[in-house]
This record gives sequence, structure tokens and C-alpha cells, in this order.
Amino acid sequence: MKHSKPVLGFAAFSGTGKTTLLKQLIPLLAERGIRVGVIKHAHHNFDIDKPGKDSYELRKAGARQLLVASARRWALMTENDSIGDPELDGLIGRLALDSIDLVLVEGFKHVPYPRIELHRPALGHPLLYPEDSSVIAVAADAPIECGDLPLLDLNNAAAVTDFILGWLTLQQAE
Repeated sequence: MKHSKPVLGFAAFSGTGKTTLLKQLIPLLAERGIRVGVIKHAHHNFDIDKPGKDSYELRKAGARQLLVASARRWALMTENDSIGDPELDGLIGRLALDSIDLVLVEGFKHVPYPRIELHRPALGHPLLYPEDSSVIAVAADAPIECGDLPLLDLNNAAAVTDFILGWLTLQQAE
């Protein structure tokens, strides 16, 4: 699905360094004037609240939605009864897209959208790109064969940032 903001993902097996790379890319993109929103897929039941806090207790008491707000930030927690993963398009639609320039997605590799595959050959996992036509580049920590796809240095966040900025320029021209 085409969104009003470009969506670029990062896909890899667990332990490859998706979050580590994103933590490096976000400030580099911000330095270049790119406002980033992030959606992270969690494979388990997670909670951002802590037992004993008022917001936790109100949610556990049965609130289907709880918005916690302060002068610095706000967070909306919504209880989800559906079975299975949430739809990525629906999650993107919940972002305040007018306040960001780019949506970065960690995970959701089962959904087709442009993504960079992260690969560490030493971990012994197969490459995703041969079976995933959504991969637009591979970032690896060693030389590998990746067909016609650009090969990025996984340990060089500045180079990955440059690739993203080039990709973003092409997306904005469409």
C-alpha cells in the first residue's frame, strides 16, 4: 500500500542488530533534517507500563484505551483482542504523519514494503532477499554475494544513512 510518507523497513533474524543500527541511523537522519517515526514489531506479549503505576492499574481495571500525557510526551495504549499480528498499514495510519518525513519499520518481514536486509554471515542464517522481492539493499558485516542489490556496510551507519537519503529522494520525486 502507498502511504503519504515513505516507509522503509529493516529485516533480519533476531540478534543481527536491527535495533542497534536504528539507534545509530535515527540521530544521523535527524542531523540531515529528516523527522523519523518508528514502528517496531514485537514477537511476544509486551508491556510499556509498570505494575503499581496509576496508568497500569487503570488499564488493568479494564480501560480499553489509556492515554498518558505530560508536557514532554504522550502515549496511547490500546488493548488488542485480535489474534495474530497487527496490520502494518493500520499501525502506520495511527502515526502523526504530518510531523514526520519517514517511517522506519523494524520487523514485519511478512509484509511487502521496501526494506534493507541486515545480514551477518557468521550467524549462519540464510539471506532473505532471494525469497523476498521487497528487499532493496543488503547491509552486511562481511563481503557477500547479493545479486544486483546494493551491498552496504552494516558497520558504517553513515553509509547506510546516505543510501537511505538517496532512496528517500527517489521516493519524494515519484
